[in-house]
Amino acid sequence: MVTTGMRRQPAPLRLTRRGRVVVLTFFILLASLASAVLWTTASRADDPPAGPAPTVVVQPHDTLWSIASRADSGRSPREVVAEIRKLNGLDTYYIHAGDTLVLPRNH
Repeated sequence: MVTTGMRRQPAPLRLTRRGRVVVLTFFILLASLASAVLWTTASRADDPPAGPAPTVVVQPHDTLWSIASRADSGRSPREVVAEIRKLNGLDTYYIHAGDTLVLPRNH
């Protein structure tokens, strides 16, 4: 017997129809899982912070404007006053010493 030193090449990989269905199903499941993980992570980003809302007890000579200025110095006091009124159901701009007001969370 004479050997020529050549190795036999393995046959190329071939997928049967059933094998293609299995591979396609695997990739669809993998993509679905990745989408679900990304969707739940992204939806948690919109959740409000945990814990009670910040409050303040009105002191003598406090006004909504002064409280709004202290509560969120990064925004216009006018916007913060409007939000404080909305959160507390205030119809007027009058507040009294001893009142407890819910403040907006800092954005």
